[in-house]
Amino acid sequence: MSDYEEEHERSSPSSLPQHAEPVKAQSCPDCGSTRLMRDYECAEIVCMDCGFVVAAKIADRGPEWRAFDDEQRAKRTRVGAPLTYTIHDKGLSTMIDWHDRDIYGKSLSPGQKAQVYRLRKWQRRIRVSDATERNLAFALSEITKIANNLNLPKNILETASVIYRKAVKERLIRGRSIQGVTAAAIYLACRQCGLARTLQEIAQASNMNKKEVGRSYRFLIRELNYSIPPLKPSQYITKFSNQLTMQGKVEEIAHKILAAAKELKLTSGRGPTGIAAAASYIASVLTGERKTQREIAEIAQVTEVTIRNRYKELVERLMFEMSV
Repeated sequence: MSDYEEEHERSSPSSLPQHAEPVKAQSCPDCGSTRLMRDYECAEIVCMDCGFVVAAKIADRGPEWRAFDDEQRAKRTRVGAPLTYTIHDKGLSTMIDWHDRDIYGKSLSPGQKAQVYRLRKWQRRIRVSDATERNLAFALSEITKIANNLNLPKNILETASVIYRKAVKERLIRGRSIQGVTAAAIYLACRQCGLARTLQEIAQASNMNKKEVGRSYRFLIRELNYSIPPLKPSQYITKFSNQLTMQGKVEEIAHKILAAAKELKLTSGRGPTGIAAAASYIASVLTGERKTQREIAEIAQVTEVTIRNRYKELVERLMFEMSV
């Protein structure tokens, strides 16, 4: 018998042990190597050194469905709702619904309804067991409310919830108002994620004083050791364009103006909202979709004098050096 026939006979499925899941196979019985590979397409465990098939017909313990992208995986998975930091128990607790029906869809008897009502009531009570969880539940609901008022995306909401949880863990909430710390957490999350939202907007959405929110924000940064990058004027351009319903060309030209102003060091020492508002005003004039300085000032929450001064600086330095 040739070497090829001997190897083929040795590795053929008829000569293999036919057990289902060879979990205890730690080494190759032929060469003694421990480099074993699970081939789920062929349902085999193969030695990577000599190619010997250690076991066949292994059971695939994964799901019966296949997914080719994240969207399909999210739709086909059946493990319940994902974990979220916006709920005090991270969404892991169970809920007893109000349908009053059993597993077969039949209505419950009056005695069973009373029992399920008591179970539902106590289940709702024990979800929030101590003062810390009560504080967390109320604060996270406030964060969700402020985020909905400002139409903030999901990642900002999750980041703000994580920041507040860190503050609770470090015991930084005692002696401070929950509304002030939640508003500061949302502003800190916006700064972290590069979303252009002013402190005044956060304070108005949370019905808090701007000074109180700013004080809590600086306290969180100092105690939690956060490193927040300064805001860039370009982060406000898209926001102003959307609120003023201007074309995409206006936004593109405004970004070019800001890039040229940054090269000439015109943005250093100036407020980012004032520079962005002036760039948006110049771009609107150049494209013929003119907006008044008062309209832009109301959106940017700066004075018309600020826009006028920044406009003069940009025009004097840029109009002769760049063609827009």
